[in-house]
Amino acid sequence: MSSEPGLGLPFLPGCAFRDPMKKSFHRSQTLGYKNGFAFSRLPTVGIGGERLYVNQLSQAELDELSNMRPTLTYGQAKQAPPSGFVPAHVAFDKKILKFDAYFQEDVPLSAEEHYRIRQVGIYYYLEDDSMSVIEPVVQNSGLLQGKLVRRHRVPKNDRGDHYHWKDLNRGMNITMYGRTYRIVDCDPFTQVFLESQGIELNPPEKMIFDPYTELRRMPVRKYVTPSDFDQLKQFLTYDKQVLRFYATWDDTDSMFGENRPYIIHYYLADDTVEVREVYKQNDGRDPFPILIKRQRLPKTFVDKKKTFPSCVLEISDQEVLEWYTAKDFAVGKSTTLLGRTFFIYDCDEFTRNFYRDKFGITDFQPVEIKKKPLEEVPQVIPPYNGFGILEDSLQNCFSLLPKPPRKDIIKMLENHHKVLRYQVALESPNPEDRKRRFILSYFLSNDTISIYEPPVRNSGIIGGKYLGKTRVAKPGSTTENATYYEPSDLTIGSTIEVFGHRFVITDADEYVLNYMESNAESFPAATLQSLRDHFRPRQVVKEAGNR
Repeated sequence: MSSEPGLGLPFLPGCAFRDPMKKSFHRSQTLGYKNGFAFSRLPTVGIGGERLYVNQLSQAELDELSNMRPTLTYGQAKQAPPSGFVPAHVAFDKKILKFDAYFQEDVPLSAEEHYRIRQVGIYYYLEDDSMSVIEPVVQNSGLLQGKLVRRHRVPKNDRGDHYHWKDLNRGMNITMYGRTYRIVDCDPFTQVFLESQGIELNPPEKMIFDPYTELRRMPVRKYVTPSDFDQLKQFLTYDKQVLRFYATWDDTDSMFGENRPYIIHYYLADDTVEVREVYKQNDGRDPFPILIKRQRLPKTFVDKKKTFPSCVLEISDQEVLEWYTAKDFAVGKSTTLLGRTFFIYDCDEFTRNFYRDKFGITDFQPVEIKKKPLEEVPQVIPPYNGFGILEDSLQNCFSLLPKPPRKDIIKMLENHHKVLRYQVALESPNPEDRKRRFILSYFLSNDTISIYEPPVRNSGIIGGKYLGKTRVAKPGSTTENATYYEPSDLTIGSTIEVFGHRFVITDADEYVLNYMESNAESFPAATLQSLRDHFRPRQVVKEAGNR
């Protein structure tokens, strides 16, 4: 419903009347777009296009009027007068002195240049008296360029002084962190600033450029070797025609040398020679196809009395008296190419037809290549180093992937869990060690020995495993003929030596006597008798107790 006040009546409740003739009730648009951005705006008319009687000011304008109320009443506030002091970071903000300089860098490992000139820019920041050195980046220079010295106060000497703009001038050397820079010029602002401060500037110098860089910018001189014959005709006549020879290189006289097969290609188009390797699967070599790249090979050099390192220079017709040609290759003959002697034993069908038509050669009988028998090198077993079991360490001399020594499976199954236990005492000049008692266990399944020391309270010695399961060799045995302790060597009162320690057998289990009596044919009579004599007093006491 839309209503509007009567003529001359205020816009108050009860003074507005509804217009029965009004049929339009649409609202005006308050959202718009400008330059692609959405913004809101106040409506200009009311509902149905009626006149608006409310305030048309925006909220920002209303806030501004509310804030301006004291100013409208009392006038503008008086500001304090500015002080006469201006800080350095404000007065010299973004004011930089720039000097053009260079330094010389030695190049010790180069035959083309002995030193290098690198141009830099030295920047002095007036706001905090800091300096930085920046080298312009040159593409493909191969050098780490850019910021050489970061921005900071650069020390001048060992007394703690720093560089000041009064210390900088044209035509002088400045040393920063062991590197000496030569200042040659400065920019106009720097010149005006220093002159305004009463500093007399030296005349500018000419910037020195890197000699090697200037040499690279010069055009490369090209040398054209005069030809005695028409090379274009040779190329058009023999293009894509290649002579193929099968050869071998016998290098068995050198260390690790062998007789290896090669293929020699002779290109008739330009008289070049190429040597390719013959790659076979699983031959143990990397597949490098080219031994000698395609090039003209010299056969005879010109005699020179002067010695000169010609190996580093390109070989031209002035240094070579004769080049290799097609007539220098023949089946059944040896040819030396760059210091290697190749024996040609065969060629292909195209090569045979070429030599038959060109030189009239008809003898192309291939030569049978016999391989030399390999010399059997006797295997030398290195001495035993004392680590691990002798048989286990010996396997490292027979294979890169050693296998464990073979075990007697039948013996292990028959003597499984069969252990002979003895009580032993340590032979030692120390009285405390003489009282120590150990349990020596002999495992019949694999003939190994382990020693265990029972813990004794308040003895001051920590008991436990003294020796793990291992085979113990007898004193005086060698690695070629190693002998190990057996049950027949373990008698009552006997002494055994275990890795430099001597033990005396003082007692044994009754199982030891019973096992040896049941297998009396496998043990000496003296061993069995020593055990019987040791256990006889116990048996007498036991029989007397049973009565």
